Amino acid sequence: MRSPPYYSSINHIADDRIVLKQGRRPPVRPLKKRANKNAAVSLPQGDALTGQLTRWICGLFGLILLAAPARAESPELDGDKPAQNFVIGYLRRAENRTAISRLSLPAENDGQAGAESGLDDNNVAGEFLGQKFSLAAHRLKPGEDPGQALADLEAKGARFVLADLPAEALLKAADSPAGAKTLLFNIGAADEILREESCRANVIHVAPSRAMLADGLTQYLLWKQWRKLLVVVGSHDQDRLWAEALKRSATRFGGKIIEERMFADAGGARRADSGVALVQKQIPAFTQNAPAYDVMLAADESAVFAEYLPYRTWDARPVAGSAGLVPTSWDPAYEQAGATQLQQRFERKFLRHMTALDMNGWTAARMIGDAAAHDAAGDTSAARAYFLSKDFALAAFKGQKLTLRDWNLQLRQPILLSDGRNVVSVSPQEGFMHQFSELDTLGLDRPETKCRLK
Repeated sequence: MRSPPYYSSINHIADDRIVLKQGRRPPVRPLKKRANKNAAVSLPQGDALTGQLTRWICGLFGLILLAAPARAESPELDGDKPAQNFVIGYLRRAENRTAISRLSLPAENDGQAGAESGLDDNNVAGEFLGQKFSLAAHRLKPGEDPGQALADLEAKGARFVLADLPAEALLKAADSPAGAKTLLFNIGAADEILREESCRANVIHVAPSRAMLADGLTQYLLWKQWRKLLVVVGSHDQDRLWAEALKRSATRFGGKIIEERMFADAGGARRADSGVALVQKQIPAFTQNAPAYDVMLAADESAVFAEYLPYRTWDARPVAGSAGLVPTSWDPAYEQAGATQLQQRFERKFLRHMTALDMNGWTAARMIGDAAAHDAAGDTSAARAYFLSKDFALAAFKGQKLTLRDWNLQLRQPILLSDGRNVVSVSPQEGFMHQFSELDTLGLDRPETKCRLK
């Protein structure tokens, strides 16, 4: 009968993946029975020796495993350092994100689930390093002071806090007395002003900025030679900011904005019985009589109209931006660079797909774990210095190590381009060069920044 498989070695490969190499257990034959029980005991020879040594080694290994819990309960045993406990804060916005399609509505734990997954990964390594990570989460109530909420997390021991907050609330938290004692990780706000005129030395930006997202999209459109762009922008402030980023990017890389139109938010029921019929008539009428264009760029962060554009425009043209081909930091369909392992781990635990906000939370949690593994998480100043050093380079299943820009504390990262079912491409695109890092072709570069960190 064939012996069962065993795992003879562990191979570490790129992007944090660990693969067990399958082998075969060496044959073990029983020792021959001695004819005379009073005969002198002799050492087993040949295969018998191999079998006995195998049993001795297995027994010793079992004793080590049995002793492991005791060592975990007594971290100071044998002169080991005391266990380090890291409480990681998570501060959530009060309002829910909106969406046109019910399939796009975020889960209640969107973002926080990613942070929990990242801390799970930290705790795997923490078992060997004497470190333990836990999450303290707080969701803002309408009208609640973000600074006071941050103080409550700081009182629980959180010196590192992941923040999924709008720009204004994030700045209030960063400028509060508690903010001076904490290092915030912005995982939810893409606003350029947070990385420019209103940048803060205690805020690290894990979420990509609007400029990075726009550049990732525009590079692909220009690679496809789709240069003539029609911009449709919503009537809300965040829509206009997204449109400005798209137009800046088009100008930067040689595209041409042939026309800009505004789609006013008239309110009303989005899911009325007559909605589909009305949209089918409204969108073609709104998009007709446009000059010749290659792609329609939709700037609709408020989720009012963009998802209605594909397949309904007057001219048969692709849609990109807030619908159609969408730039993002993560997509559930992404499988490259070992990402399938992370996706499946997340899906097994939370029974849903991993979103971009989840990935931002996971990345921030892993940054903290990486700093702790390098003895750089004892205080916020040491962690910040480590993130800005040449020693920091985070493997995050994106094919390139992620590093931090020292001029505005923005995390360098590739941008995925998704059509909602598949990842169409990953930027930066081939041919877009930079003297330091091709990732710096995405977003505002050092010579362009207005940030003055204090």
